[in-house]
This record gives sequence, C-alpha cells and structure tokens, in this order.
Amino acid sequence: MSTLYEGWVLEHSQAPHHEGPLDEATHEARCDNPLCGDRVTVRVVLEDDRIAKIRFQARSCAVATASASRMTDLALGLSRTDATALATRARQGVDPKQPAPEPPLEHLAIVRDVRSRRRCATLAWEALEQALNAPETA
Repeated sequence: MSTLYEGWVLEHSQAPHHEGPLDEATHEARCDNPLCGDRVTVRVVLEDDRIAKIRFQARSCAVATASASRMTDLALGLSRTDATALATRARQGVDPKQPAPEPPLEHLAIVRDVRSRRRCATLAWEALEQALNAPETA
C-alpha cells in the first residue's frame, strides 16, 4: 500500500489541478462514498457540447482528491460523449476482472489490487458522468 501514496497520487493530492468553485457552471453533480466519508462535487461549463471549463471540490482522501485532479486534466476539452466514454473506461480500469487500463488512464492501475480504494479512485469520474447527464444549472 505504500506505493499507492507515491507518484501521481502524491503529486495530485498535494497540489490538485482545477480545484475550487466554478460559479458559472452549466452542469454539476456530487457523489459521496459513505464507506470512507469522501465527497466530490464536479462542476463543468459545456460550450457546444464540449467541456470548456471544469473544477472540483472535495472533502476526501488522497486517492479521491488525486483522481479528481487527474480527471479534470483529462476531461477538459472533451465532448460530452467522449468524456462519458472515458469515465466508463476509468470505472472498468480499476476492476481487476477487467483488462488493465490503457492510456490515458493507466495511472488507475495502482488501485486495482486495493479494493478499499477503487471507489475512491472513481468517485470523481462518477460525479462527472452525473454532471454531464444532469439538467443545465445556468
């Protein structure tokens, strides 16, 4: 488990990208993980069905925060369809019964063998999917 808190998890949990409020968000969703108390809210601005802006706010463990940070990097600029497909691949990528995650999600392989952290790693991806399917907020 010590290697779990190195590399991208350490980097993104200590200095998360795209963290904070997004007042002009057109779509948003919050997901909770009651097992460990994680809570992640994802807000996006969709323009021409593309993610023009994305931010997250979290009260979460290092894995959930780091994954949310990494998710925002990968989702920014994607179409709604491509972002949803990437979120599906992210959820599948942490499942050891599924094929190992391929780029750009290979970083998620680190939680495949740590059952208690799989949900942490996919929480922001779930929130992104829900936000993209939610009614417009603005």
